[in-house]
Amino acid sequence: MKRPTPHGRGQPKGPTQRQLRAGELMRHALVEILREEDVTDPALVGVSVTITEVRMSPDLRHATVFVEPLGGGHAPEVVDGLNRHAKFLRGRLGRNIEMKFTPQLKFLHDETFDEAQRMSRLFDDPRVRQDLEPHPPSDGWKDED
Repeated sequence: MKRPTPHGRGQPKGPTQRQLRAGELMRHALVEILREEDVTDPALVGVSVTITEVRMSPDLRHATVFVEPLGGGHAPEVVDGLNRHAKFLRGRLGRNIEMKFTPQLKFLHDETFDEAQRMSRLFDDPRVRQDLEPHPPSDGWKDED
C-alpha cells in the first residue's frame, strides 16, 4: 500500500531535507576546493567563482552546481571550463566529504543575478515607476463646478 504524500496528489514536491543538507555540504566543500586548488584551464585562470547553490538529485548521485563568475563576465567560458574539470573536482570532493557516493558534477551558470538586474531595470523605467507610485484614494465622485 502506498503512503499518501503530505503535499497531496499531483503536486510537485520540493527537495527533501536530506537533499538540502547534502547540497550545502557539497557547496561548502567545492568552495574550499576551488579556493585551494590551481585548476589549469585558460578559462579559469585568475577568475573568482561564486558557487551560489548545489541541487542534489533524490538519490544524491548527481549534483547541479550553479556558479557565477565574479563580475558576471565570460560566464559561458567559465562554466565550460568547470565542466571540463568536473572529474578532477569530483575526485577532490570525494576526499573532502563524508558521503556514501561522490556525486557527479554538472556546472551551470546561475541566471538569477541577470534576472535581478533585468527586474531592477524594469522598475527604474519611468512608465513602470508611475504605476508603482501611490495615488490618492478615489471615492468615485467627480467634483463639478
